[in-house]
Order: sequence, then structure tokens, then C-alpha cells
Amino acid sequence: MKTRRIVAAWLAVAGTSLLVLAASDAHALDTVTVGLAIPPSVHDGAPYAAADKLGLFRNEGLDVKLVVFQGAGALIPQVASKRITFGYPTAEPLLSSYLNGGTPPPVRYFYNGVPANTMEFAVLASSPVTTLADFKDKKIGVGALTWGTIPGGRAALREAGLEPGKNVDYVAVGSLGAGFHALKTGAVDALNFNSSWDDMLELSGTRIRRIRYPAVFDATAGNGFIAHRDTFAERPDLIARFGRAYTEAQIVCDANPAYCVKAFWEEHPESKPQGDEAQNLRVAEELLKRRLDRVLRTADGKPRQPGAYDLPAVRANLAQMQHVGEFAQGNVPLDQLFSNQFVADFSHFDEAALRERARQLP
Repeated sequence: MKTRRIVAAWLAVAGTSLLVLAASDAHALDTVTVGLAIPPSVHDGAPYAAADKLGLFRNEGLDVKLVVFQGAGALIPQVASKRITFGYPTAEPLLSSYLNGGTPPPVRYFYNGVPANTMEFAVLASSPVTTLADFKDKKIGVGALTWGTIPGGRAALREAGLEPGKNVDYVAVGSLGAGFHALKTGAVDALNFNSSWDDMLELSGTRIRRIRYPAVFDATAGNGFIAHRDTFAERPDLIARFGRAYTEAQIVCDANPAYCVKAFWEEHPESKPQGDEAQNLRVAEELLKRRLDRVLRTADGKPRQPGAYDLPAVRANLAQMQHVGEFAQGNVPLDQLFSNQFVADFSHFDEAALRERARQLP
């Protein structure tokens, strides 16, 4: 009961009355369905759980539901056909769609969810591989050969003079635990996972060495939220409200990661590790902290503008992908594919006050 009173007080201060919410007609909320390409883990799913528990989406008049699809290739058509409201795919498939001679799907990015490239190669600490060039004649594991992140990895290898498919091979090993097992048993020489997954492996006790992509790929557009172009024209308020609530949730989790981890475990009890709960909480907090630090701050610790796209950096990355032959030559109207139209709306709240309130949560 004490916890409920604290949360109720927090929501009241935030400007949301529980009495008003209780009395509201559920049909007054706009239903928003968000498609993910992979199931959420604690590092990326905690903000959604916190937003649900604290009523941040409801405070914006939204009823948000998550749906998981098998990769970006399955997800993007769902937004293009308006079966779901928003999606959260990687950018490579959509960039490629402008260059393959077909008709690009009628969708557009409105929120840069991963403003820094989080993809990397990881080898065991005992591995002789220390540079990208050392991957010659090696096997690199990925979750599936349909992953939208593979083109970026291949481009990084080509930058080092390698030719994927000829002198270095990609192998499907499965996600997370299955992939970790493949690396530890020597089935593959490396994993090409995101940094948060490598954090999980490392924090579980496996010593690894991380090998970064070349610097030109540092600010590549990773996962981001997309909407149908009609939504931009007909329901811009929906985009602004969702992005603001999502940003607020990230700020809450940055200020109080323990609260958000516990909210995620409460919403996804099957994800809660067995064993020492205090130790598991510390590990999960560290995973979430590392993720948010990459998303909310630059490499030198300066705050980012939530949701914003650095179009010159995206353009430089695309040019390099084309230079190494990963993408076909041609022009992509980046300002039409990536929008910063709602960036100011996403941060239209008192961040300092929100952080202070978040720190008081149990």
C-alpha cells in the first residue's frame, strides 16, 4: 500500500490525477500499436514498462500495445499497410528500398531511438583477433541471416579489405543465449551483436574483447520509430504525444534504473533471472544504465536531443556503404525518410522536475 501511495503522489505531482484516470472512458484513449523486430529485453523494454506503470502513455491520451514481429522485413510492411501504428526497425532495409529499383514503402522515421551505432563484433578475450582485418577466414555469428543489421557489419569488414562470403562468413547462431553458447564453444569466432547483448555476455562472467566499426559508421541511423506518411499528415499529434511519453520514460529510467528494472520484471515475470535477486538487480541496472548512456548522451558525456537525427552523419554513412558496395549507387532523399519535425515536442516537459520525482520512486 505504501508503494501505491508513493506512485499515486508522484503521478499527481506530474499532473496526472488517478481519480481522473479511473473515471476516464477507456475509449477516449487513442490506441497505438508499436511493432518491434525482436522481443524486448530489460535494457530496451524497461522504459515501456515504466511508462505503463506510471501512466505516462495514458497521461498523453494513449493506450500503447507492443507487438513483436520476426525482423524488420516482417515489421515494415505492417506499418506500410497501416495494420499497426508505429514500428521500430533498423534503417538499412528502408535505405536499401530507395536504391533497389522498387517502390519504397510509404513510411518515414520520426524518432531516432539509437543515435549511436551500437553494433559491434565481440570475440573471447583469449582470441587472437584484435582488428577487423583479423577476421579473415573466420566465422561470425548473427541471430539470423535476415537481420537488417548485417549490411552494416559487412560494410565494416569491407573497410578492412575483407570480402564477406569469400574470406569471412556470416553464420546464423540464434539470439542471446544461443549465440553466446556458439561463441563460447568455438562454433563461431565472433558475434556481430549489439553492445547491450555483449554487455549481457560480459556481465554474466564471460571475458570478451569488443572490436568496433570504423568511425565513419559511428552515427549511423539504427533502430527508430516509423509511421505511415498519412499519419504525419493526418495525426501529427499522435506522433508528438507518443514520442514525448517515450522520452519521459527514458528520463525516468536514467534517473532511477532500479525502479524501471523492477517494473519490467513485473510486466515480464518470465524474464526475471533466478538466483540472487540483489545481484540480478545490480546486473540488470548496469545493462539499462549502459544502454541509456549511449542513447541519451554523446561519447564525451554531453546530452543528446532526444529523437533527433544527425542527417549529415547519416548521409556520410550512406555514402560509405555505397563506396564499399554494400548499397547500390543512387540518391536517397534522407530529409524525406528521416524527420526531425517533432523533436521539440518530444522534450516539451520539465526534465529536471521529472528526474527529481523519479528519484523518489521506490
